[in-house]
Amino acid sequence: MSKPLPERPGETAPNSAAATLTAGVRRHLGQNLRTLYADTLAAPANQRLEDLVAQLSKPKR
Repeated sequence: MSKPLPERPGETAPNSAAATLTAGVRRHLGQNLRTLYADTLAAPANQRLEDLVAQLSKPKR
């Protein structure tokens, strides 16, 4: 019998014990991720990306 798959990515299966991280580990990871992506977040968005995001706000036909 196979284990049921989560319905969405990142979602845990029912009855599974989620691993927890200590506050220090979460802080360390957050600081490193902010440092890693700081330049990317400060850069202007590509026009194609802006156009795609604008399409998301348009109502579907």
